[in-house]
Amino acid sequence: MAAIEANGLSPIDCGPVPTPALALHAMQNGAGSVMITGSHIPDDRNGVKFYRPDGEIDKRDEIEISGRALSQGDPALVLHDETAVSLRQEVLAGYVSRYAGMLGTGGLRGLRIGVYEHSTVARDVLCEVLSAAGADIVRLGRSNRFIPVDTEAVSEDVQARIREWTLTHRLDALASADGDGDRPLLADEKGDCLRGDLLGLLTARWLDADAVATPITSNSGIEAHVGARVWRTRVGSPYVIEAIAEAEATGSRRIIGFEANGGVLTGSGFNIGAARLAALPTRDSLLPILGTLAAAQSAGLTLSGLAASLALPKAASGLIRALPTQTSLALIAGLMKDSERCAAFCQPFGALAQIDVTDGLRMQLADGALIHLRPSGNAPEMRVYVEAHDAVRTAQLMQGAIDRVGVWIARL
Repeated sequence: MAAIEANGLSPIDCGPVPTPALALHAMQNGAGSVMITGSHIPDDRNGVKFYRPDGEIDKRDEIEISGRALSQGDPALVLHDETAVSLRQEVLAGYVSRYAGMLGTGGLRGLRIGVYEHSTVARDVLCEVLSAAGADIVRLGRSNRFIPVDTEAVSEDVQARIREWTLTHRLDALASADGDGDRPLLADEKGDCLRGDLLGLLTARWLDADAVATPITSNSGIEAHVGARVWRTRVGSPYVIEAIAEAEATGSRRIIGFEANGGVLTGSGFNIGAARLAALPTRDSLLPILGTLAAAQSAGLTLSGLAASLALPKAASGLIRALPTQTSLALIAGLMKDSERCAAFCQPFGALAQIDVTDGLRMQLADGALIHLRPSGNAPEMRVYVEAHDAVRTAQLMQGAIDRVGVWIARL
């Protein structure tokens, strides 16, 4: 806030609110905005997200910001006006009203939905919106201590708690989000967490999108299950936003983007029920949760039944923690040197058919299975994505790939 004031602008404290709520309010008022967030990463780290008045910054903005920071050094800053008015309630009210009427007052009537509150700033909003749609809400696991919840790679202990809650409270679903509320978590009536790319796909189908932008890490079956042109991108919302702009330039008018973590971006306006959703080109957790629940209700299916009806390839996301980024990069660079090295890495799993280096190293085997290694962009971790035609093969690939990474790193 002192830095904003030092540059001749007026800082407004919006308090603890979901990132999409802040972005929505700022864009509606023609203002830039900044979110300070731990998001989904461990609590000894933090992050900052920047928004122009028209939405998220892009990669060119990131480069310019970094350059200016380096050239200006670290000036001593003092906040002179400490009486900045908090707009928290106004920001939250605007976010909730965005979805008012989307499902009608009874769209979720009859559903018993747990809300895993932990420390996410979206917890009260989730309860309010789901309750307004008629759902019976059970609040669970509220914490005053920050708990990092990675919706793309849900930890075993979090998954176990969700299954226990689902059984104990006889839930039809359980909803949650990461720390800053831009990545959704949705579990079915069995307590199994649905993958974020599945939530994005179901939301795209529910919205009848004519264009979809999603990273290379999302399920390979998306193209076959959505009636829209699909743009594949590198990982990161700036890349998805670039693809959304390209889709708009080619004439698409019902555009959404989503990432493997489930965050859904709208690149155009949508009319749904009594709600009018203006374009919100930043990750949002509420839309995919509501869209998926509504899709299941419309089809008369449970969440697990809806997911099974698509018969997507079985995919999984894993995480190798406490792995220095330089080590991850060195491993991938070594594997990329020639196809023989990649083939040797994959040898325990099958013959290597082809590789894709759009973002990290994506290796496809002769039977169509996939192993994708990618260094995390915001923590010393490596993400591992695998995909196969059955769950047993997927689980074997995941554990095998993680073990294989350990063996090859030891050789570096």
